[in-house]
Amino acid sequence: MPPPLPDTVEHWPLDRLRPYDRNARTHSDGQVAQIAASIVEFGWTNPVLADGQGVVIAGHGRLAAAQRLGLDTVPVLVLDHLTEAQRRAYVLADNKLALNAGWDEELLAAELRALNGDGFDLGLTGFSDEELADLMAPLDDGPEEDAAGGVDDDDAAPEPPHDPVSRPGDLWHFGPHRLLCGDSTDAAAVAMLMAGETAALVFTSPPYGQQRDSGITLPAGLAIGTG
Repeated sequence: MPPPLPDTVEHWPLDRLRPYDRNARTHSDGQVAQIAASIVEFGWTNPVLADGQGVVIAGHGRLAAAQRLGLDTVPVLVLDHLTEAQRRAYVLADNKLALNAGWDEELLAAELRALNGDGFDLGLTGFSDEELADLMAPLDDGPEEDAAGGVDDDDAAPEPPHDPVSRPGDLWHFGPHRLLCGDSTDAAAVAMLMAGETAALVFTSPPYGQQRDSGITLPAGLAIGTG
């Protein structure tokens, strides 16, 4: 059976607490400043854990941030059920267990983008500017979607919709013109399109399906299409 939870969160003056002198976890001035900014933004969400003599078990960074903010008291949970060995081991475990967690980077990036869209200061999440830039960058080098959800690269083929309107074999008539949804290498499809007629002009660029730079320079106002 796990030990009972502490009954209450107590509020202790800062001078009643003292860091564990063998704490192996380090806190830079920059990280303490981040913790202080988090306390200012979100309030005190995580009490300092200490033994009955005021030796900090977990929360050395929070204590340093409270000192930087000039606070008089901090919330404390007293862990008086631990043996000496358990207390020393938990000083390590509290830090290392958190480091063993991972991220779902797709969900993380989506949440960061949503918060950024809400105008929230992402620096308060603890990620550096470089980390935020990497996480919020496009997931690949493909075309990005515009604000309306369309593809902003004119040459990119979007993914087919779940219930497409156009299907192979569909034939449209536009006055004297005919448009077929089909494969130009399929003789039956070509025969359906031509309906016994012959083409006056065929514009093609063999070999089929091989996109390459032709090196041709056209006059201003003209462009070479691909696909």
